[in-house]
Amino acid sequence: MVVTVDDYEQAVAFYRDVLGLPEQASYSSDDGRVTILSVERATLEIADQGQAEFIDAVEVGRRVAGKYRVAFEVDDAAATTRRLADAGATVIAEPVRTPWNSLNARLETPGGIQLTLFTELDLK
Repeated sequence: MVVTVDDYEQAVAFYRDVLGLPEQASYSSDDGRVTILSVERATLEIADQGQAEFIDAVEVGRRVAGKYRVAFEVDDAAATTRRLADAGATVIAEPVRTPWNSLNARLETPGGIQLTLFTELDLK
């Protein structure tokens, strides 16, 4: 996944320093800059409109997500939500227990990417 942002420094600081994604590499030239951050494991979830509406209803209470939304599994969704909000993310919905037994929060990051933070509760 490649994210193009208007404020490069803010986005790198947010994802690397606040969310804690390790920096794998960074490059710069006269043409621009890129930082590659490592994510341990990725899955691609494909949902139809009905499922997307259901997920939004559970997590937020209304339809808010666009075509793309990024989800990160974190150890503590509530604490991570507070930390990201303090770093400039907008909380769309506070953490809520879902029917699939996870604690999910929804945020919009600086740069406009919508995030779901989730903690699996059945493992705790």
